[in-house]
Amino acid sequence: MFYFDPQYLIYMAPAFIAMLLAQWYVKSTYRKWSRVPTRMRLTGAEAAERLKSAGGLHNVALQPVVGNLTDHYDPRRKVLNLSPNVYRGNSVASVAIAAHELGHAMQDQENYYPLRLRSMLVPAVNIGSTLGWILIMLGLFINMIGIAWLGVFAFSGGAIFALATLPVELNASARAKKLLHDCGIIQGEEEQRGVNSVLNAAALTYVASLFTAVMQLLYWISIISGRGGRRRR
Repeated sequence: MFYFDPQYLIYMAPAFIAMLLAQWYVKSTYRKWSRVPTRMRLTGAEAAERLKSAGGLHNVALQPVVGNLTDHYDPRRKVLNLSPNVYRGNSVASVAIAAHELGHAMQDQENYYPLRLRSMLVPAVNIGSTLGWILIMLGLFINMIGIAWLGVFAFSGGAIFALATLPVELNASARAKKLLHDCGIIQGEEEQRGVNSVLNAAALTYVASLFTAVMQLLYWISIISGRGGRRRR
């Protein structure tokens, strides 16, 4: 049990493949549309400033952050962090990503419930991801299936968090598309198609994360169920 288990591949190989494909698709889509400038030639930072005003997000600061595709909104500091290529780039991909992160800022401003729920889950998930492993391994090692099932319950927080993340990200993308359209930053069918492609590709990574979390959970359920069945016999 504590050595390599071929059954692990049955559950996790499809998940790993899905995650790799999603990451490849995100990078290739971003690479394609980062080479296509918008007609307005606004950088991601300039677009973000316009969208901030349009969305009434006057308390949100904007700053560059190191890394590639490290863009994120920090709700604690009310800061929109944009990676260098997005901050300075004037491409369709840059304005799409900047608008998506501003979508999160709008959610924060409106006290959007799915975002609050995801934030509330973070401490439980951080504890459960560590405690779950310990309880599962301990329960299997000392052959106390009840403890192992308690570990599965704690470990399931990761899948719940991944599920809670999906509506938050999809809503942020929907807000981004509307903001870009209403402010006239995106013009024409090609630019709109590019925005849709970039944001849809990003959404696939969250779907792949959910799939991975569920498959890992199912693996442990199958292991513990099998051990429990052998005990009853």
